[in-house]
Amino acid sequence: MIHLTQNLRNRTVLKVLYSSGVRISELCKLKWKDITAREDGQGQLQIEQGKGDQLRVVVVSQSTYSDLISLKRPTSYSHEFVFQSQMSDKLSENRVREIVTEARLRAGIIRKVSPHWLRHCHASHALNHGAPISLVQSTLGHSSVSTTGKYLHARPGESSGKYLGI
Repeated sequence: MIHLTQNLRNRTVLKVLYSSGVRISELCKLKWKDITAREDGQGQLQIEQGKGDQLRVVVVSQSTYSDLISLKRPTSYSHEFVFQSQMSDKLSENRVREIVTEARLRAGIIRKVSPHWLRHCHASHALNHGAPISLVQSTLGHSSVSTTGKYLHARPGESSGKYLGI
């Protein structure tokens, strides 16, 4: 889905949704002041969640950070939204849903795909690749680890008994 999207803004929307696990509302509210470079070349997003009284930091890859910075115009101000449309200073949640749907169709995916599906994929794939559940919880901004636990999936043929060494 991501690699088949040619438009830089739309591809970056997809990359940020998947690689950071942010909610659609958090993506739409992202401003330039919320993005900083890290010494290792990756980027750091400061995500405002809830009613604006909580912040969390999410690290994105060097590739995603580079794409984000490529969207920045020389005239961009720190208080401006990162994702804009031609008609507004802020990309709407409906337009983000359309971007995801267009990418799904381009990729030939039959099932319904949404921005939340990309968040779910982020969590599931991170956990499947060995990320600690507490890190995924923090990245997603879940207040309870039991919420994050819903993204854990048992695999057929697997058993926790093989980890006991008996």
